[in-house]
Amino acid sequence: MSTSYSHKTKRGEILSWCMYDWANSAFATTIMAAVLPVYYSQVAGADLAANTATVYWGYTTAGALLITALLAPIMGAIADYSGVKKKLLMTFAAIGIFATALLYFVTTGDWLLASILFIVGNIGFAISEVFYNSLLPHVAAPENIDQVSTKGYALGYLGGGILLGINVLMIEFMSDKLLATRLSFITVSIWWALFTIPIIKNVREPKVSKSKEPHTNPLTGGFTRLRKTFRELRSYRQLSLFLLAFWIYNDGIGTIIKMATIYGAEIGIDQTALIGALLMTQFVGIPFAFAFGRLARFIGTKNSIMIGLFVYTVISISGYFMQTALHFWILAFLVGTVQGGTQALSRSLFGSMLPKSKTGEFYGFYGMSSKFAGIVGPLVFAVVSQIAGSSRLSIVSLIVFFIVGGFLLNRVDEKEGIRVAQENNF
Repeated sequence: MSTSYSHKTKRGEILSWCMYDWANSAFATTIMAAVLPVYYSQVAGADLAANTATVYWGYTTAGALLITALLAPIMGAIADYSGVKKKLLMTFAAIGIFATALLYFVTTGDWLLASILFIVGNIGFAISEVFYNSLLPHVAAPENIDQVSTKGYALGYLGGGILLGINVLMIEFMSDKLLATRLSFITVSIWWALFTIPIIKNVREPKVSKSKEPHTNPLTGGFTRLRKTFRELRSYRQLSLFLLAFWIYNDGIGTIIKMATIYGAEIGIDQTALIGALLMTQFVGIPFAFAFGRLARFIGTKNSIMIGLFVYTVISISGYFMQTALHFWILAFLVGTVQGGTQALSRSLFGSMLPKSKTGEFYGFYGMSSKFAGIVGPLVFAVVSQIAGSSRLSIVSLIVFFIVGGFLLNRVDEKEGIRVAQENNF
């Protein structure tokens, strides 16, 4: 009876962990990818000339990534030192939820306010994910970590897709489309808050490592552990190499996610087609996220990620030639086939090569590498677009990230990385 109860409790804990992907994916879809970029271009930046809104959006996303990159490893170290991963997750989620709700007040010409609120919201979104990701090795058994990670992404696609679908219907059928769009920002904050409850209520706070340094406060202890982790990172050669590869190829992935709709708006594709295509991406991503989890069982996690990077290379090249809404829909479908799978397997591959006693610290590095590196993509996109007067060259330039990142990933020996992590787990 106790075994059955324990098994049910573990399944409930895994589902509750996955539900945070469902919760915060509303921000990723409606705010980051679909509605806000178009609203920024057509309403908040309506007074800006030519492709200036696209340029400013690129700088905005780069700024948000820079701040989160600097915060992520510090907050991860503090979480491990203090044993407050869940409290910090809740705190930063609340920051993101509040900033998202305030987007309701952005109207015509308020591009600066929109940029500030997006940056604050993105900080809440990204830093809360550091703590969310750091809980993965604690809720999932080593042999099931790929499947649990992909399940989280699949539920994220479903949850983000459902709310985006509701928002699309609001924008399409309400007579005041400006008001409908602003209300969609409110729905994201409510959705995010409501579905954060399961992880706070049902997922256990991992125990603090017994090797905790005897400092008087968490901030001092967090910085001490951060410096120590920087030094110890040299002992995890394969993990470090993977971080570098991820740093590069995820920059390309993130840039496509953040810049796709505003690029589509720039070349004349209407809002309904843009948001509709991204809604389709969400639901296409659900079965393909699960499929990548199963594929990893047969050909390995690393090889499965490599397939995803090849598809992203094709998408970047094709984006240069995009002219119509149909072209955007086709490329959105291709993104849906690989986006969740590549990111979920990257998260689980990283988790399998780190010691459980330092998940917060190392996932802080993971967050830092993805966000700090992610600055380059949108920045390059914005600068090339500003110089060329068009974003077509910007989209095709992203192939460099996938080619270089894939080359480095291919050199990672994940079995050696797992062995080293197990030897250093204490």
